[in-house]
Amino acid sequence: MSLPLIMIATGLVAFTLGTLTTWPIIHRLCVKLAGATWALAHDPLTGMLNRAGLHAALTDAAPAQPVIVALIDLDDFKHVNDTHGHDLGDQLLVAIGDRITDIAALHGGTAARLAGDEYAALLPARTGDLKRVADTFATIIAQPVTLAAVDNAVTLTVTASVGLALADTTDCLTEVGLHRADIAMYHAKRNGRSRYAVYRPGMTMPPAQHRRGPRLRDRRQNTGEATA
Repeated sequence: MSLPLIMIATGLVAFTLGTLTTWPIIHRLCVKLAGATWALAHDPLTGMLNRAGLHAALTDAAPAQPVIVALIDLDDFKHVNDTHGHDLGDQLLVAIGDRITDIAALHGGTAARLAGDEYAALLPARTGDLKRVADTFATIIAQPVTLAAVDNAVTLTVTASVGLALADTTDCLTEVGLHRADIAMYHAKRNGRSRYAVYRPGMTMPPAQHRRGPRLRDRRQNTGEATA
């Protein structure tokens, strides 16, 4: 074999060996990058979108299209944690998150866990019957949930207050869509458990005595901390 051919063959062997050596490293880096990217947009407990992921979902939606924004807040969830412990409470949050995700998907939308026991959903505005959509969320969430406990299974029932609002994909999600849905949700909360309300133009936040106080995400915004 001539010297040039030997040099070419040696180079090919070296390149192949180098590729085989570095490929596992590149693969591990790609896996880590994909995991980090996923974590930025998802809630670690439920696997649902987080607030950043929900914002991205609205940005990716068709431009200038109306959407239904749903804000879902579980009623008296603290009682579940106090009575059954946080591990069972976390299981319940995951189970309720799965139900909300399924309902959102059924309507061609997406869902997120914003913080604690607060969820949100974005749905295409294919129907003007927002009350039916809100009632679906409230009714399905209120179905009993059977969870695995240390000694035996535990069946729990939790209800939710639901606020719905219409917004456009070009609107700021926090300042328009979620803000309107938040106002509607507080009106639902004022009327009792497992209730819903739809935002109407001119609707304002109910009197303070009917509210639970500042939300965790509101307190974080006031202090400049990041929200979930």
